[in-house]
Amino acid sequence: MSDNKPTEKVDVTKAWAATQDQKGASRRLRIFALLCWVVSIGGEIAGIYLLKQHKFDAGSGNGNLPLLIGLLVGIAVFAIAGSMLWKAANRQSPATKAEPFRFFVQNQLGAIIGMIAFLPLLALIFLDKDMDPKNKQIAGGIGAVLAVLATVMGVSFKPPSVEQYTQDMNACATQIKAGQPTTACSPEVAAQAQDIARDSADVAAATKSAANPNGTDVVYWIAPEAGAAKSSEPHVFHLCEAVSPLKDKTINHGSVTQAYAENAIRITKQIEMEQKQCGFAQ
Repeated sequence: MSDNKPTEKVDVTKAWAATQDQKGASRRLRIFALLCWVVSIGGEIAGIYLLKQHKFDAGSGNGNLPLLIGLLVGIAVFAIAGSMLWKAANRQSPATKAEPFRFFVQNQLGAIIGMIAFLPLLALIFLDKDMDPKNKQIAGGIGAVLAVLATVMGVSFKPPSVEQYTQDMNACATQIKAGQPTTACSPEVAAQAQDIARDSADVAAATKSAANPNGTDVVYWIAPEAGAAKSSEPHVFHLCEAVSPLKDKTINHGSVTQAYAENAIRITKQIEMEQKQCGFAQ
C-alpha cells in the first residue's frame, strides 16, 4: 500500500478492531470471569478434600448431604457467572476466525470450565463406596444436572468474531451515510461506524474538485512502523500526500475505513490548509 498505487473502488477494510474502551471493558470482564472460575474450581477442590476425609460417609449423621449439595450449587453458580462474564468480554473484544484453535477455545472456554469444575467431583461421588447409597443418588443426580446446566450455559452457539464485526461495521457505516435504517448497528460496532460515516462525509466535502464534484473517499496517513498491520500510536489522516505534515514520511492511503483499521482514527483539523495544498475547492 505504501507504493501509492491507485486505490480500488471496493471497500478495502482489513478488519474491525476493538477500541481502547472496549479492550479495557473486556479485560475487566475477563478478570472477574477468571475469579469466578477460580472460586468454582476451589469449591470442587474443597468437595474432593472433604470426600477424601470421609465427611460424607454413611456413618456421619445425615452424611452431610446439605453441605455437599451446597458445594455443588455454589460450584454451578460461580461457573455460570464466570461464563456470562466471559461471553460479555468476547462481545467487547472477539477472536478472529483466522485462528481456529484460539477462536474455539476463547468462545467455548466457559463450557470447558463447566466440565472441569464438575466431572472429577462427580466421578468421586459415584465411586465413593462409603457414602450412603440414597445420598449418593441425590447428590450425584443434582450434581449431574448442575454440570449439564453449567456446561450448556458456557457454550457460545453464535460466537462473535472480528470478521462478523467488520461486516457489521461497514454495513452500519453504509446505512448511516445513506440515511437508511441502521439495522446493522449493534452496540459493539455502532460508535466506530458513526465515526467512519462522519469522517467519510467530511472527507468527501473537503475533496470536491472539477474531476470529482462529489469528493472522494481516499485519505493518506503515516504508515505503521516496520511494516506492522496497525500503528502503535493513533494518527490522523490527511486529504492528499502532498500536505506538509506528511513530508518525508512513509505514507499509506485508502478509504477512511482502512485508515481506522491502521489506527489513523481522525481527520486532520487543518482542513482548510490542506485543501489549499492539495488543490481542492474550498
